[in-house]
Amino acid sequence: MKNQKTTTVFKIKHLPDLISKTYKAWMQDDPFRLSAIVAYYAVISLPALLVIIINLVGSIWGYEIVQGELTGEFSSALGKDAATSIENIIKETRNSDKNTLSTIIGIGTLLFGATGVFYQLKISLNEIWKIAPKPNAKIWKVITDRILSFAFVLVIGFLLLISFMVTAAISAMTNYIRTVLPDFLVYLSYALDFSLSVGIITVLFALMFKYLPDVKIKWKTVWTGALLTALLFVIGKFLLGLYFGHAEPGSTYGAAGTIVLILLWVSYSSLILFFGAEFTYVYANRYGAGIEPSDIAVKK
Repeated sequence: MKNQKTTTVFKIKHLPDLISKTYKAWMQDDPFRLSAIVAYYAVISLPALLVIIINLVGSIWGYEIVQGELTGEFSSALGKDAATSIENIIKETRNSDKNTLSTIIGIGTLLFGATGVFYQLKISLNEIWKIAPKPNAKIWKVITDRILSFAFVLVIGFLLLISFMVTAAISAMTNYIRTVLPDFLVYLSYALDFSLSVGIITVLFALMFKYLPDVKIKWKTVWTGALLTALLFVIGKFLLGLYFGHAEPGSTYGAAGTIVLILLWVSYSSLILFFGAEFTYVYANRYGAGIEPSDIAVKK
């Protein structure tokens, strides 16, 4: 009876204590080091990741439209100059003339590079959730981890496609509302757009928490942690956009400013993601069945 949990049902009044414990666990796991590692691999993975997503989503939605949408997102997050630089990188990567052998090697490099950031996220989430792979599963595990990481690239492409389509529909609806209906209904469309963003990001984080680490975790716990992470991520994205737009931290570094901005943005965003992962871990241990290792992993 001593080990029985005294609290099994979440209540709002428990939230401050949960946040406090999450913060302490978050700081103990050195999130700044983990986020710096992910940011480094994100810079390496970014060109390949964007090319694959543009080709995947663009084949359905239109290449120029997708590239324009992504450029707009980068512009709001990192600033116009950084967005232009990233757009040029994408064009150079997609339009370079190569022979057959170079093309094959290039595709392999793209696939390997695009999965690097998700592979590092997997390692970081395992570390946060106190999970380690079994020693005898290393070689096969690396292969399956890369395949799983590439699956997340496809998931992002699919979610982006849905996001673009629904956003276009909301934009058309907003324009119609402005012409024939009261102005206050326009704010309803903005709220709908915000809810859409939170919903799509929640799904992405839920899939990450459920399938990326080597764990067994209940969906109820996953959705709770993913929703909190998504809300923090959307708020953080807005604040980072304001910070980068006014402070221009990359301007000091000249030509390398874009790389610095990407490093900073991914690093800060990873801090939010890891905080959400810590919250999920604390929440699971207090209200759920905890987080157990999968068949190819063990607890640390």
